[in-house]
Amino acid sequence: MASHPVSATPPRTPDSAARPRTIPRAADNGRVNDTGSPSPLAPLLTPEGQSLLAALRDYDPGQELGVATRLRRDHPAELVSAALTQARLRQRAVAKFGAEDAYRMYFTPNGVEQSTRASVAAHRAARFAELGVRSVADLCCGIGGDAIALARAGISVLAVDRDPFTADVARANAEALGLDPLIEVRRTDVTEVDTSSHDAVFVDPARRAGRGGRGPKGGSGRIFEPEAYSPPLSWAVGAARTARFAALKIAPGIPHEAIPEDAEAEWISDHGDVKEAVLWFGTAPGARRATLLPSGAALVGRGLPDPRVRKTGRYLYEPDGAVIRAHLVAEVAEELDGGLLDGTIAYITADELRPTPYATAYEITDELPFNLKRLKALLREREVGTLTVKKRGSAVEPEELRRRVKPSGPNAATVFLTRVAGAPTVLIGAPAGV
Repeated sequence: MASHPVSATPPRTPDSAARPRTIPRAADNGRVNDTGSPSPLAPLLTPEGQSLLAALRDYDPGQELGVATRLRRDHPAELVSAALTQARLRQRAVAKFGAEDAYRMYFTPNGVEQSTRASVAAHRAARFAELGVRSVADLCCGIGGDAIALARAGISVLAVDRDPFTADVARANAEALGLDPLIEVRRTDVTEVDTSSHDAVFVDPARRAGRGGRGPKGGSGRIFEPEAYSPPLSWAVGAARTARFAALKIAPGIPHEAIPEDAEAEWISDHGDVKEAVLWFGTAPGARRATLLPSGAALVGRGLPDPRVRKTGRYLYEPDGAVIRAHLVAEVAEELDGGLLDGTIAYITADELRPTPYATAYEITDELPFNLKRLKALLREREVGTLTVKKRGSAVEPEELRRRVKPSGPNAATVFLTRVAGAPTVLIGAPAGV
């Protein structure tokens, strides 16, 4: 379905809370599938289906053909196929949801891939709770990952998704985890939902091509243009502005110039991997924030100018990806009394070792112009067999470098392929303890 951008709702005025809030509608919404036909999930919810899922918890997908053949002797083929698919999805979901939840929940293939990691959803739910939010309209809820976190924070949730099967999965997950008293799942087009009775709105637009309308999370291929989200970012922003508080989940690579002036932008990483960005409304307009999980360390921008470029010091600091995405490298450099190796690269160098949650420190032992033969000789001399290769501003791929230098020996080292004041450079060092 084609996207139809909607004009944003004007900013809230002091008396806006007294007026009914209706989400702006998008054109050409199509029909919502409401046939009343049995859900494909239904057979798995029967005693026979539950028994099959329990038996398949730890099965080896590599042995699926033999397992399927054996199970079909005693169970309907369609049920066996559905149970095997769900068992595979549950195994994949453990990384996001943990084993205790994943093996009780139900998933779709796209739901496993696109749902919010449990730690990130819990962080967002905690922020909503700290704002005093007691009810949230979760639009484009998918399989219910965020709704689950919100309910566990004591917040009542209206979870909305257009896709019938996805809505059924979200409902089943709420029931499986004992959260159905706090989660109402509604199968409808999100553009038709009145959120006036809720304290806040959360929108998670699809960022993949091929999604079948506004609400279901399907399709393949990431979308980087915000107006190609489903629903478009402009619609989601308009929906957010109708509520006292709102959060919009967006791709972390969103251009900063696409961020509305009245939104706070937060980039979130988990164990060093950037997971998502969120636009918050009703909190701190114009602020830029980097949040690092699991520690919860949060860095808020202060509008500092770009750090100075300086010569290589004893230590190199690699900022967390959320810090880089939020354009807060200057704040970290100031904290470390450091500068940049190159004005276009987010490596900070400093003379002192200082503790910081926002960057990983390395002690640099060698600096040389990029030369493969010299690097190979130096690593051989140091007897480096365990080689970690990091690159920023270099066209050389880490795996290619390892293949060509053929590290061997009992020692370990970290090699940085980068630029120093514009010149291709190799830095060698090791993680620095603080």
